[in-house]
Amino acid sequence: MDFIISNFKWIMLLSGALTATMFYGLIAPQAALESMFGTSFDGQLEFMIIRSWSALVGLIGVILIYGALNERHRVFSASIAALSKAIFVSLVMIYGQTFLSQATPAVAMDLAVIMCTVIFLIAVRARRSAA
Repeated sequence: MDFIISNFKWIMLLSGALTATMFYGLIAPQAALESMFGTSFDGQLEFMIIRSWSALVGLIGVILIYGALNERHRVFSASIAALSKAIFVSLVMIYGQTFLSQATPAVAMDLAVIMCTVIFLIAVRARRSAA
């Protein structure tokens, strides 16, 4: 359990850096949408929504990095990020099956982060129960 707890920060740093790359959707929303879902759009509302979504996803990456570097807030940061990723994966599985082939890398990474976070949270809880 101590191994999981002491090394989880590296998972947070890596997944946080990868997640934060979505900030590029603020600058290039069309490219972000095409790379994630293999589709495009042409309206102002879509540009605004993709930019907003990109900022929120990027901020989740920043939260992961912050939690990795600040042990005091690691559990909270990991929990928020895993919940956000679980919502994204659920939405893709329920409503976005058409885009699943293009979104598979993001879904796979998010599932891995969710599973690692669940294991981490169980390990933290077990350590606190033992103390």
